[in-house]
Amino acid sequence: MIGMDDDATLRTWSTGSLRTAPPVVLLHGGPGIPDYLQSVAQMLDDVTVVHRYDQRGTGKSCWDGPHTIARHVHDLKCLIDEWGYDEVVLVGHSFGTDLASYFTLAHPDRVARVVHLAGPFTGDWREPCRAAEMSRRTYIQQSRFDQLDAMEVRSDAEEIEFLALSWFTDHADRRRAWRWALEAARIRRPINYRMNRELGIEKRSDPLESHVDALRELLPAGSVIIGGAGDPRPADALTRLGERLDCAVSILSEAGHFPWLEAPSRFGSLLRSAVAIPV
Repeated sequence: MIGMDDDATLRTWSTGSLRTAPPVVLLHGGPGIPDYLQSVAQMLDDVTVVHRYDQRGTGKSCWDGPHTIARHVHDLKCLIDEWGYDEVVLVGHSFGTDLASYFTLAHPDRVARVVHLAGPFTGDWREPCRAAEMSRRTYIQQSRFDQLDAMEVRSDAEEIEFLALSWFTDHADRRRAWRWALEAARIRRPINYRMNRELGIEKRSDPLESHVDALRELLPAGSVIIGGAGDPRPADALTRLGERLDCAVSILSEAGHFPWLEAPSRFGSLLRSAVAIPV
């Protein structure tokens, strides 16, 4: 547990050891769910030291706000200071790619490289994503999803079912999608829906889209985007963003929103190459 400057505490993990690459900080997605990137960290443990944490408002970290981008950026700076690093490699997944981007905009001198996993998504991507998600649910599944979504209060079993119905569409491998989603739904709880809502409102009012030009000027050389062609979020949005950022993009044909699950060998190779900056 590491204390912030407002007396909040955040739960953290540190694995690996500093060897052939700068320290890495993993930024999980959500927003509003706890860290789930242990298996990604294990892919780097023999390369460098890897830090993870439950973002404010999730898991065993303090749930008190404020839930703002600025506060989350400041929390990350406090952690990097506490760990004693001048600069780190940021590896963000999903919402974590937004957080990595906003941190780079605010503190470019503290970032050695950025590795974006399945994000960030800019432009008109939400409607294609919703259409893809609906196409992956049967009529009965979609009806049940809508029913659960409309509930003000859900039982524990209903919440697990709702999250599984929400998340199984993220996977390209349709045979294993439900099992992966159900496993995640059982452990990535409780969800901080207030945090999700408040950060969502802020992201829409001041979208990352409007900061892409500034981010391009500040993004360290060698930064990359890794996505999956089977993600319901449109992969071509990542390709277009990579062009705007002058950033390399790798889209894995066999992967969805969690490429380390569906293409572990190819993903692991790309990830290790991306963080391999001589120290």
